[in-house]
Amino acid sequence: MISIKVEIDPILKGLNKSAVILIIKNVLESEGIQDASISFIFGSDELLSGLKKEFFNKNQWTDVIAFRMNDYEEEVVEGEIYISIPRAKENANKLNEPFAKEIGRLIIHGGLHLLNYDDQTTVDKKIMTGKEDEYLQHCKWENLIDE
Repeated sequence: MISIKVEIDPILKGLNKSAVILIIKNVLESEGIQDASISFIFGSDELLSGLKKEFFNKNQWTDVIAFRMNDYEEEVVEGEIYISIPRAKENANKLNEPFAKEIGRLIIHGGLHLLNYDDQTTVDKKIMTGKEDEYLQHCKWENLIDE
């Protein structure tokens, strides 16, 4: 069974939780995952930069952080994905992409990290970006933002 929880900082309202769940379920099922427990936390730059300092010893802004809570070898995927709404908005503006599409990309990106995809080398980053593009084409990212 796939269980997804979505928490959104009340100050940063406007995301459609059901659309978040549909996107990540699509990724998990397409990757052959049948059992998962994942929490999404949509928050501020300060939340994510605090996590980046605490767990990665880096003092920088970041748009997404994924924590796998159990071993990658286990069939069940347990994890948390943190996404910075302000970073996503800034990225969307810089890339001239719709905000909803950038949120969709970050949901997918975080999910792929939980599945042990990496983006530290040029080759790995190319693989991950290709997967993100593929999943973005097949998901309803347009529904991510409540008007």
